[in-house]
Order: sequence, then structure tokens, then C-alpha cells
Amino acid sequence: MAAFMEVPVPPHRKERHFRLKDDFSLNLSNEELRERTISSWPRNVDETRVDFYRLSGFPNVLGAIDGTHVRIQAPSEDEASFVNRKGVHSVNVQAVCDARGKFTNINANWPGSSHDSHIFRTSQVCTYMEQNGGWANGVLLGDSGYPCRPFLMTPYHNPVLDHQKKYNRCHCSTRSVIERTFGRLKRRFHILHSEIRMIPSKACKIIMACAILHNICILLNEPDIEDDGLVIDNDGDLGDRFFGNQDGRGVRDHISSTFFNR
Repeated sequence: MAAFMEVPVPPHRKERHFRLKDDFSLNLSNEELRERTISSWPRNVDETRVDFYRLSGFPNVLGAIDGTHVRIQAPSEDEASFVNRKGVHSVNVQAVCDARGKFTNINANWPGSSHDSHIFRTSQVCTYMEQNGGWANGVLLGDSGYPCRPFLMTPYHNPVLDHQKKYNRCHCSTRSVIERTFGRLKRRFHILHSEIRMIPSKACKIIMACAILHNICILLNEPDIEDDGLVIDNDGDLGDRFFGNQDGRGVRDHISSTFFNR
């Protein structure tokens, strides 16, 4: 991939070269390729559970979910909705990853003012988990910005008992794979860490293309980009505690008392 980017281009062919790159990024986001590389969840469910358990001992996990913001230039339409809580224009990207850091679901269609919990509630992932998830079939792990649902485990806000504290430590350690994955993605593609100077619809396609290329790198066992001092701020809604429906607390209590009460 680096060789492709470094091929010398004669001056009279530069315009065509840039158009090809633009078409390449947009075509990478088409449904067929996305299905092959992104929409692999919830395939290989048993293997996924085992891989997550090996991370920190949290049982029955299908994926870790979180959001990250990618900066864009101020759009001419609906500008205010793209301003996030830090006052910059962005797209809020929701993603689920597996234990290897491969994206298994990604949604890059929401403006920066959207809250993680709202994006999740209206997503296909939530619909699928409501119909097929739960403790028996597997759960997702999310931070406190998400609702605690029977299929989405969040940390205790104020753990008192030892097994609740152990649960929180294991939950945090396991869920952090999605934060590391966002960091790996943005180190591979610095455009996601700076600012995409395109209209939101094209910016979303570029984000999807980068995620697909990231997955291809994982599948090919390509080495990560070394930390070059670039500070990655995932800008999620961590700290914005969710106060709505929390009907998964009984499942969370069952997990903590059964698996972490030792």
C-alpha cells in the first residue's frame, strides 16, 4: 500500500491520478467489499468469545463498542449539527471490533452532535442484539455512555462489593480493545486524526474506506504503524453517563456475582 502511494506521477497525469485515488476510496466503501471485510459479525461466534475471554477473563463477549470523532471542515448545510461537545465539526463514528482489533461493524453516518447512546439505539447492531442477543447468546461491552441492556454490558457507576469492582476492572481491560483499535486506525490514516476537507457524505465514505483497509491489514497480519508521538484522542462520550433505561442490570449482577465473586 505504501508503494502505491509513492509511485512517481508525471505532471500531465496528476489530475487523473488524484481522481483515481478519489474513486478508489469511494469504491472501497461499496456494499460488496464492506460485506466482505466489515460485516463479519456475528460470524465465528464461538471463536470470538474465546478470543475475548483470553484478553482478561470476561465471558461470552461478542464485541467491544464505542464511538470516535473524525474532524471535518464546516459543512455548508446543517452546520450546527456537526459541532461536537468540544466545539469542532466532526462525524461521530460508532464501531464494534473483535479481540484482534478488526472492525466487525461500523457506522460513520452521524454528525458530531449525536450522542453515542442515540446512535446505538437507532443502529442495525442494536436491532440485531435486541432480537438475538442476551446473556445466552453473547453480549457487547460498552462504556458508561451506553445503556446497560441485557445484551450490552456497561461498568458499575459506583461499585461497592468486591465482585463488582473485579467486574469493572475486567470490563475496562476487555473493552479497551476498541479504544486501541481506533488509535491504530488513526495512526495508519492520519487524515482521520487531522481534518477531512470534504462534504460530510464523502467524508463518511473515506472513513469507511480507511476502516476496510485497516481490516485488510489485520487479515494480512500487516504490522501496526509505530507510535510517532501522535496523540490520539478518541473523543467518545466517556464521562457522559447514560441515565435512561437500564434493564440489563440484572444480567450484569448475575455476571459479576457468578464469574467475579472469588
